[in-house]
Amino acid sequence: MIQAGWDRLRLFNIGELLAHRGRTIMSMVVMGISAGLLVSVFSISGSITGSVDKLTHSLGGNAALEVSGITDAGFDQALLPQIRAVPGIGTAVPMLRESIGADADRAMLIGADASVSKLGSDLGGALQDQASTLLNVPNGVLIGSAMGHREGEQIQLGSITATVAGVLDESTSKRLNSGHIVIALLPVAQKIADRPGRLDSIQIIPAAKTDVEQLRSDLTKLVAGHAVVADPDLRTAQAGGSLQLVKYSTLASSAAALIVSSFLIYNAMSMAVAQRRPMLSLLRAIGGRRGPVVRGLLAEAAILGLFGGFVGSLVGIVMGRIAIGKLPAAIVQSVEARTEYEVPGYAIPVAVAACVLASVIAAAIAARQVYKVAPIEALAPVGTSTSDEVSRLLKWGSLVVGAVMVGAGVVVADADLGRLSLVSISLAIAGAVVLCFSATGPIVRVIAAVARLFGAPGALGATTIERAPRRVWATTMTVMIGIAAIVAMGNASRNMVDAAAQTFQGLGRTDVFVSATAMEQFPTGPLLPSDLKDKLRGIPGISDIGSAQMAFATLGRGRVMLQGYEGGVARSSALDGTSQQDLDRMAAGQGIVVSRDVARSLGVSEGSGVDLPTPTGVHHVTVLRVVPYFSAIAGVVVLDLNILRQWYQRPGETIIGIDFAPNADHEAVFNAIRAAVPAQLHVVTGEQAVTAISSSVRQGMSISSAILWIVVLVSTVALLNTLMLSVLERRRELGVLRAMGTSRRFLLRTVLTEAAGIGVTGAALGLAVGSATHYLATVALGHAISIDIHYQASPLLLVYAIVALALSLLGSIPPALRAAHLPIVEAIAAD
Repeated sequence: MIQAGWDRLRLFNIGELLAHRGRTIMSMVVMGISAGLLVSVFSISGSITGSVDKLTHSLGGNAALEVSGITDAGFDQALLPQIRAVPGIGTAVPMLRESIGADADRAMLIGADASVSKLGSDLGGALQDQASTLLNVPNGVLIGSAMGHREGEQIQLGSITATVAGVLDESTSKRLNSGHIVIALLPVAQKIADRPGRLDSIQIIPAAKTDVEQLRSDLTKLVAGHAVVADPDLRTAQAGGSLQLVKYSTLASSAAALIVSSFLIYNAMSMAVAQRRPMLSLLRAIGGRRGPVVRGLLAEAAILGLFGGFVGSLVGIVMGRIAIGKLPAAIVQSVEARTEYEVPGYAIPVAVAACVLASVIAAAIAARQVYKVAPIEALAPVGTSTSDEVSRLLKWGSLVVGAVMVGAGVVVADADLGRLSLVSISLAIAGAVVLCFSATGPIVRVIAAVARLFGAPGALGATTIERAPRRVWATTMTVMIGIAAIVAMGNASRNMVDAAAQTFQGLGRTDVFVSATAMEQFPTGPLLPSDLKDKLRGIPGISDIGSAQMAFATLGRGRVMLQGYEGGVARSSALDGTSQQDLDRMAAGQGIVVSRDVARSLGVSEGSGVDLPTPTGVHHVTVLRVVPYFSAIAGVVVLDLNILRQWYQRPGETIIGIDFAPNADHEAVFNAIRAAVPAQLHVVTGEQAVTAISSSVRQGMSISSAILWIVVLVSTVALLNTLMLSVLERRRELGVLRAMGTSRRFLLRTVLTEAAGIGVTGAALGLAVGSATHYLATVALGHAISIDIHYQASPLLLVYAIVALALSLLGSIPPALRAAHLPIVEAIAAD
């Protein structure tokens, strides 16, 4: 039985794949592109979260719970003995973990005591091996191999001079933040960070037979909001949150490529059924059953999906490595671990499985024709068979399903579901495809009418179009999806960038900013030197100088960005329109301003009360305003600067804003500021800050845009494949026409008119669907990033459609040339 099935598959299916190498290769190529896009998208998110998860396990080892600081200010070390006294605690390991350096030199400082060896982690092993050395070397530290220092070397870390007591081996370094790590005993690390008596983390290993959930509850009561008690993977979950917008948008674009590929597989399988009708009729006439034939076609499609998906996945690994370098600096710098490129274990299996599933589903739809064709009817040419007709029930069913999908897309977009609102874009485009299926007949007639506009060659092309309505419809949909995606997402992304830039436009009112990190990264630390502000205040030509501070903080299981401002300098646009009364309440610690996504996640509105956990305890505040604010990485909570410093125990500032005196020489004052600021700090004008942040937003959407243009290229391959199959199907017919004296030019124009009919109609549908979805996408994106995005059509909308159409029509050139140069004798001989 198995042997018979294998022989049937080898003879009738694998043999056909090898006989039609062009069709096979093109089908595998488009499936490979889809797989490559999926693997690259999975790899981008997997690299960020995987790097954080790897670091978490390398530090925490066997810890089941972690008490962590609400912000990078950590919590009081006095909590440690109280935690160790809680019943059920087996081991409580204190740690200080802080980012040091900036940009390319960014590394992690880790401090721990002797108890770290009980965690069974890479950190514990490294400290245990070198503990005596660290004790005997004043201010001794262990350095990762990537830091570029040698044993015995003295280096400046923070405000002290440390001595390199040892360099970690390559293997251990790679597991610990890719070797960008400094390890010290806890007192030394606290001295380097200038944070005496502070901890960032306590790793908890429960005693034997301890109820972990009860222990979690007891610890939560003990810390009383001064710290967070959670699973160690909380950091991984928070890191993944900063990637959600990029992940959703790129996955949606990759899904569009997979859908287009499915249409191509449908076309290929439909053509296979049409080409094999003589063979199928013979098999049916001698008693062959339909079931094995259909299973063979499904297996054939699965083979295409499997091989195409696997090869494409390998290419996707390379694509992902390139794409990870294109991520905005704000995303990469928002997580504590250095990003190390890695392909998640699920990426390739999921991508290959998606390709196989898409291929099989598309082939199953095409293979239904086998069940609808009788032995005698199978000998008829394509177009005269009832298998090419769409039943009335299916038409009406498609109309209802399509309308429901489009309606659901509108509801989801309008429902303010946060980043889940982006699902509405895919729902709307998919619903439009289903609606178009219910209108297959009218669409095919329009395509034929467009072809007839080109005279006699068009009339012949129109006849061919009408003979294979489903194949023509499927090809038209590939063009439509590609153009609709480009028009909708391309223009919506442009509107989003404009709206995001407007959010930060207020920064341009400040003449100069000084920060420890580049402005395109949210300046959340490190803190600026404590004497810098006073030093800058003495520079002639400065009229006003103000401080601001940003910091990531844990709120629930999510992460928010705290922002505190002083006076009118360096103030966020989040405070635009805030009344003086509300500003006074903020200064008194009575209220906060939050972005829409924070309000959504907390389930609050203006006037609601919120319990804000801080290192100084839980503070009850009122939500004074809910504001639109660009929240691609984290939602925003705005406080008065002094309140932020007090509650979160973060003295100082991460940003200094400077305004020039009215008659000051701007260039001279700027140069004076640059000379007074340490070289490693960033000094930019307000306009440069706005430009840098806007560029970072554009960079974040560039990956999705690139994928959309790849979808258009897939549409080009689909059109090429369909027309090439059409030429091959009509070899004998074309040969007879040539024998009757028809010129090569006439045949070439015939194929081109088919392409023009399909391309123009697909482009028109894509433009209509894309324009409607563009509006929907602006609403959905607005909810996803918590800002107001104004729909604004652009002449570029039409340009996008024309460029995409031109690329799609390129696919008609090879088949047209093939038809024009078909050998007459060989074509007539083919039967």
